[in-house]
Amino acid sequence: MSRLAARTGRIATSPTMMVTAAVDQLKRQGIAIVDLGAGEPDFPTPGPINAAARAAIDRDFTKYTPVAGTLDLRRAVARRYELDYGVRYQESQVIITAGGKQALFNTAMALFGPGDEVLLHTPGWPTLSEQVKLAEATPVFVRMRAEDGCTIAARPFLDALTPRTRGIVLNSPCNPTGAMISEGELTLLAQEAARRDIWIVIDLCYEKLIFAPVPHNLPRVLETHCPGLGVICGSASKAYAMTGWRCGWTIAPADVVAAESALQSHATSNVASITQAAALEALTGSQQPVAEMRDEYQRRRDAVHGWLTKDGYFSAELPPATFYLWLDVSRLLSAEGLRTSNDVARVLLDEVRVAVTPGEAFDAPGFVRISFAASLDILREGSDRLVAFARQRLTPPVVSR
Repeated sequence: MSRLAARTGRIATSPTMMVTAAVDQLKRQGIAIVDLGAGEPDFPTPGPINAAARAAIDRDFTKYTPVAGTLDLRRAVARRYELDYGVRYQESQVIITAGGKQALFNTAMALFGPGDEVLLHTPGWPTLSEQVKLAEATPVFVRMRAEDGCTIAARPFLDALTPRTRGIVLNSPCNPTGAMISEGELTLLAQEAARRDIWIVIDLCYEKLIFAPVPHNLPRVLETHCPGLGVICGSASKAYAMTGWRCGWTIAPADVVAAESALQSHATSNVASITQAAALEALTGSQQPVAEMRDEYQRRRDAVHGWLTKDGYFSAELPPATFYLWLDVSRLLSAEGLRTSNDVARVLLDEVRVAVTPGEAFDAPGFVRISFAASLDILREGSDRLVAFARQRLTPPVVSR
């Protein structure tokens, strides 16, 4: 008999966290690494947010809060979405969580169970499917087309629906590709979800990092076409450079939030009071730092895309959002040499000391994820090493597609 609970055998360690751990280990050994694998902003948390946290400590705001979060913060989340998307929520429809990951975990546990099928897109963030497994439901993977830039489309989901389908989970903008679902495509899904009584869960953690001037009012689409069946999971981590603060939220029908609050009360209880004070300032204060960070990410995106694709060794779509470049490394693969993008990532780390995240982590062999949440100098150095690595193995250079 196994010493561990059966559920531990159904899940795997986060592959993105494994990359972080490998880089940390090398750094502790004194080895300099160009880290293009990090999935977090390199900017400091904006000053007013830090000041709000210090002020909370000074006034001894250090006790338990309600499990679902302070009333002020829950109202601030609702108000932020009203200002940004024109949708109105009550505080009973909001719960504050320890990051977007807990928001999504709570949701999976509250909505899905044995016998349910949950549709997820690939390439996609691996945590989403692991959470579905922990809820004892079955993840069903729906592949997006690389030739379309992995844009999230409705038709593959509609084709995958069965009588057992309980939910659809979308990440838009998407980690790792930066791709999005359009309002029109989500409308098709939402209308079918309403007919079949299927939940739609949207991970909006990268919602503030959209570069392309395209409509992306997904909360409004859900409210209009499948009211009572939409769940929004968001986070302060990416938008406000607050990854370590651990603050996210779920916006959902009140009965779903009540169920998630009950779950959370037996897991973590409330998010740290100091973090909640900081998040309140983030959501209600000036949004100019968000715009400035987004503009800088766009400059970096344009630069690193040009550096990595100009010689034809690699190809990549220009991502409309996030801080990730989804780089096609298939030209480096061969039966005699590097067989997988896992192999590519390993050799890049071992030989040229550049950390990237392999596509297998996102169920997409042949690609690696490049994070441009790093300075232009670091991105330039990393790009130069990657191109030199490819040039050594592909001579003469191939012609870019």
